[in-house]
Formats: sequence, structure tokens, C-alpha cells
Amino acid sequence: MKHFAVGLATAAALAGVIAMSRSESAPDRAAQPTGDLVIEAGEKNPWTSLKLNADADQFQFAVVSDRTGGHREKVFSRAVAQVNLLQPQFVMSVGDLIEGYTLKEEVATEQWDEFDGYVKRFEMPFFYVPGNHDLTNKVMVAKWGERYGKRYYHFTYKNVLFLALNSETPPDEMGTIDREQQEWVAKVTAANPNVRWTFAFVHKPLWTGKDLEKNGWAAVEKALAGRNHTVFCGHVHHYQVFDRNGTKYYQLATTGGGSRMRGVEYGEFDHVAWVTMKKDRPLVANVMLEGILPADLKVPESDEKGKPVKKEPTFAVTGTLKLDGEPVAGATVTLARYNAESKKYTNIADGRTDDLGRFQVTTYSRFDGAPVGEYFVTVAKRTRPADGTAGKNVLPEKYATPAESPLKASVKDGTNDLKLDLMTK
Repeated sequence: MKHFAVGLATAAALAGVIAMSRSESAPDRAAQPTGDLVIEAGEKNPWTSLKLNADADQFQFAVVSDRTGGHREKVFSRAVAQVNLLQPQFVMSVGDLIEGYTLKEEVATEQWDEFDGYVKRFEMPFFYVPGNHDLTNKVMVAKWGERYGKRYYHFTYKNVLFLALNSETPPDEMGTIDREQQEWVAKVTAANPNVRWTFAFVHKPLWTGKDLEKNGWAAVEKALAGRNHTVFCGHVHHYQVFDRNGTKYYQLATTGGGSRMRGVEYGEFDHVAWVTMKKDRPLVANVMLEGILPADLKVPESDEKGKPVKKEPTFAVTGTLKLDGEPVAGATVTLARYNAESKKYTNIADGRTDDLGRFQVTTYSRFDGAPVGEYFVTVAKRTRPADGTAGKNVLPEKYATPAESPLKASVKDGTNDLKLDLMTK
């Protein structure tokens, strides 16, 4: 990925007028929408073609994901400078832009001032989409209205429709597309019947809910039915691609939001989605922030502070998982604590098994282990239907919940190795 920014810079240069000549003889010309490529051609030539990838209908935009929800220092602010290196036409978002969750107007103002200071450094337009951290309560809704006006809106560009949706209407309709917005989506799509593509941006993956009629997503999909479209969301801080009725829905990872950063295998990484809208379809690439570097290879300086996180010391925890004596791959092993006062279990650390049934657990960051203590252990391996509906657990259910699981673990100072033997009966 580190070669990607250089490649984009090269492509940008080719999009203009390119002139190369090895002699003074009359050159051949290949007319292009953005100018003329002028080059001397012979019977044999050291190039594949002279048709530039520069259609008049083609454009690029970037999508940033969650900045907050336990945001980490310097990530988002640096991402602004990194996106500027890529030079998209504009930047979209999927919400959770500030930490929020406050009733103090002055705190919300301070957080928005900080965020606006970062996005004003973009060299292209930035389009806001709200998340639950941004519209937590009526105070924050009022603050949004005071600063930005609309909580949902649309625009068109090169005959492509963009829908910026709002999934948060506190206090009673968090995680929903309210009735008024449902009607608005229907009107906007009806008024733009001949666009070549439609993009929708929303914070939460509402299509994974239990009742799509109740949360309003069924109405959105009804309005989008029959047209080419793509959906982007965030919220979960975990990358996943869904396929609903032949349409791609992208759940992005993070652009600074809280993450254990275990990498591609876990869908935990900082990135931006890079979208190239071709004449007839979009192409989506995930560009890892760590791979976007300027010519001097130096990451931009930043004074962006992260959200403080209280951390207990952790110690390495590894293990193996077997069912009826055979290794189990792709299962999630979770360590949970029980609070006798609240009578509730809290998941503390987890890990995923490899093909040999081996696993490493993570509490705060990649494979850091777990704090000292006694744990209830759960194990589950769920299918992942492409459309986002709930998957089924293919392992015995008695191991899936901490209250019923017979598995327990004790984590001590030092190295810990767990042997988990499951039985079908």
C-alpha cells in the first residue's frame, strides 16, 4: 500500500496534457477527454495503449470512518493531511466525529471546535454525517442544528446521487430512520430517477437489526430498490462487506476510533475508503493510513489528544480449542468477569482460533493478553450471512453464554496457556 500514493500522483499527472518526444519528427496524437497525449509512435512501442484512464464521467472521493468512540491520539488529524495527498474531489463521512455524550453545551462546543479545526484543513469539501456520539441527546441535537443545520441531506455530482442519512434521533429513535426522513428519502429518489448511481451514507448498519420495518431501514431499501446503489456505514469499528439483493454495503473500520488494531484478519485497522466512480460502476479500495506517506516519508505532526483509557496490566494468554478432540478453527474465545453486586457479566478479552485451534487473546491492543483474575470463558463460532442477518452458532450452545458455560480460566502474572476441550454431548 505504500506505493499507492505515488501511483495516484502519477495518475493525476497523466490526467493532464502529457508530452513526450524522442525526435523532432511529427508525432502521432491520441485525443483524450482531458487533453491530448502527444507521443511519437513507431511500428513497435513500449506501452500497452494510449487510451488514458480519464473518462469525463469519472471521479474519485474518499470516505472517512469513525473518529471517536474511544478515539486514539493523532490519527484523524493526521488522516486529513494524508487524504490531501490523495487529492479526491471531496470527502464523505459516516458519523461519530466527536466523543459527545455530554449535556454540557460548552463541552460539545469545545469538541466541535476541535473537530472543525481538523476538517477545515482538507483541501476539498468535507460532508458531515452524524453518529450516536454526535447526536446523543437534545442538547447535542440543538448544537448540531446551530452549527450545521440539516441532519440529513442530498446532493448530485456528475449524475450521481449522494444521500447523507441520519440514524440518530434522541431520545426515543436512536438507531432508526424516523418517519419524516423515510418520506424524504422516497421523495428525493423519486425526484432523481435517472441518475447512474446512488450512494447512501449512514452511521449504523441498520440492516443488521431485528426489525427493519421498525428501525426504518426497510423504507430506505424500498426507495433504493431497482436502482444501482452502494451503502457505507461505520459504528461497529469492524470492517465487513455485506451483500443485500446484489448490492454492496460497506461497514468501515476506523479512522481513529477505538480499536484493538488486530489487523485485516479481525477487520480492525485505520483506513479511508477510496471510491472511483467509473462511467457505469464504482470501484472501492481500502487505503490503509499507514501506507499514505509524503515524499519525505514523515508522518505529519499533530497535537490531537486521544480519549484517556484506564488500563489494567495485562499478561499473555494463549491457548488451544478442541471439540471432541479435534481442533476448531474460526471460533471466538471470550473471557468474561462476573460482578456479584450487579449480577452481570462483562466481556474483558477475546481471541479467534486459527486452523490448528490456537488463539491469542486481546484486551486493549493486539494480543496483549488479559488482566490477572478469574474468568468465565465462552466459545462460539457463528456463520456470517452476507446480507447481515443473524448468524447461527455451529458449536454447542452451552458454551456460548457465561452463565451456562462450564469453562473457566485463571489468569496470573506471567504467561498463561489455556486448554479448552469442548464436548458435543
